[in-house]
Amino acid sequence: MTDVICIGAAVVDIPLRPVSKNIFDIESYPVDRIAMTIGGDAINEATIISRLGYKTALMSKVGEDAAGKFILDFCQKEGIDTEALNIDPKVDTSINVGLVTEDGERTFVTNRNGSLWKTDITDVDFSKFKGARLLTLASIFNCPLLDNKSLVQIFKKAKEENMIICADMIKPRFSEKLEDIGEALGYIDYFFPNYDEACLLSGEKDLDAVADSFLKYGVKHVIIKTGKEGCFIKTKEKSVKVPAISGIKAIDTIGAGDNFAAGFITALLDGKELINCAQFANAAASIAVQNPGATTGVLNKKQVEKVFEYYG
Repeated sequence: MTDVICIGAAVVDIPLRPVSKNIFDIESYPVDRIAMTIGGDAINEATIISRLGYKTALMSKVGEDAAGKFILDFCQKEGIDTEALNIDPKVDTSINVGLVTEDGERTFVTNRNGSLWKTDITDVDFSKFKGARLLTLASIFNCPLLDNKSLVQIFKKAKEENMIICADMIKPRFSEKLEDIGEALGYIDYFFPNYDEACLLSGEKDLDAVADSFLKYGVKHVIIKTGKEGCFIKTKEKSVKVPAISGIKAIDTIGAGDNFAAGFITALLDGKELINCAQFANAAASIAVQNPGATTGVLNKKQVEKVFEYYG
């Protein structure tokens, strides 16, 4: 029986680190390593949730190519259910080249005709929802064809199966407004935008006002990731800031938000209180940013629980 359904992107990342802002001023630019790694919000979350002890199923689209096989082999190794992963010979598996600076910040060069851009509601197998406990839409806006109408249909099916619904987001790709996804937001139990994304979409800057923008549309719990500060939680009843783990030196922030979401979801399924879920999520993210790549840091639950003890 599946515990968690992860819907969204499964891609191959090629991170280049460290690079400087003047990379194009240098004819030949050496970096420490160039290699394929797993990337994409849904597969990142699925990987970490699986390592933290819950059975996960991945719903996405990949091509029938070397990159697609790389993803399938990785999932098999990690124990991720790929029965509902659509292997489409007509598309190329999306590959992202990540440019990572010395302080861990990054920019992606992406293929706008790859599988990420072709993933749509036909890649969602509703038969797998039965018996699952939680659905996570790894990032609203990341797969452009999963629009408000599609999300509403997916979330309705999830609610029919009494699933908890979680969602993250990226910056709108096509200047979408908050009202463009308003109906879908009304189904979300736990929403994980980062501060910059949330400000852009809401048009607000104050944390309370930003969170209120989402609560107004029916989100039950807004958890805004605030980077080095930790996160901010707001519901209709209360709000609280949860500080990050101190003394962390980030070397790579790729996948930090996915690790946060995976940590939060794991704690939620464990039955932890809301603040403890956020603390566990912060612990997972702190491990992730100290390691290169999105899924190389968090390896098991005991590792995260040890960092979680920081909160006392």
